[in-house]
Amino acid sequence: MRQLDANRADVAAYVSERFQVAYDDVRCTATPTAAPERTERDGRAHALITLGYDCEGAPGGAHALFSALFPDSETFVHSTRTLVHHDLDGTEGTTVLTGEDDTHAITPGERHESRQWAEFLVLGGEHLLLGLDHLLFLVALLLASRSVRDVVLAATTFTAAHSVTFLLAALGVVSVPSAVVEPIIALSIVVVAVLGVVGRGERWRLPVVFGFGLLHGLGFAGALGLDERASWDLLGALLAFNLGIELVQLALVALLFPIVLVLRRLPRGQVVTAGAAVVVAITATVWLVDRLVAGVAPV
Repeated sequence: MRQLDANRADVAAYVSERFQVAYDDVRCTATPTAAPERTERDGRAHALITLGYDCEGAPGGAHALFSALFPDSETFVHSTRTLVHHDLDGTEGTTVLTGEDDTHAITPGERHESRQWAEFLVLGGEHLLLGLDHLLFLVALLLASRSVRDVVLAATTFTAAHSVTFLLAALGVVSVPSAVVEPIIALSIVVVAVLGVVGRGERWRLPVVFGFGLLHGLGFAGALGLDERASWDLLGALLAFNLGIELVQLALVALLFPIVLVLRRLPRGQVVTAGAAVVVAITATVWLVDRLVAGVAPV
């Protein structure tokens, strides 16, 4: 964050130029109202940029929000999602702006719940697809399952566990630093993958899956990064986000588990699936070490 301290003016100029508010199709003037600050959320350093927007026009007009923060073309990050909570002229809500859908119009008195829920449904599905650690945990579960009954029980247990902690964490009821959550998520992949190779006993499966599912729920909530007030206002959207996760999870199970079953029935199928589980475990071990090192590194 030393770069923030040294380039405060440039940071404020970048954000004010790339995040815009318009009123009746006329761009509002953005002015920094405070110096950029270094703050901390969930154990991670963040930059806090405070801007004021001066909008001219007659009352009763429509606002529009536009974000071009960190586009893919700049190659800093990819697939940026900007979560915007707004309260303008009595119209309150939250929207998700992306590189493909970078503008959101706000008409006074108009309700946007259906769009909001749809956005969060898609956001939840995308988060699972783009979250390699959650995907790898799901793969480890499938490789450890020997029957349709096994995978249904494991998936149901995982869903129940992460749904509970996701909502509790997103609503601010439970808070665990990401420096704790992220390494344990990586560890969960290692444990499930290894147990799937070395043990066929059923006693460990559901309790372990449930326990680690609780941690994955905290990870899902951390990805949204909502403050407590916004979260309670977004209860319906949070449920939609969680539903998006579940729908994609079900689709992946339906797609991948038949492949696992076919592989097992090949002459050396058990060796193939065990080898795949070992690769999963090694990959997650690398993540675990990386996250542990990052967690103790100075900011």
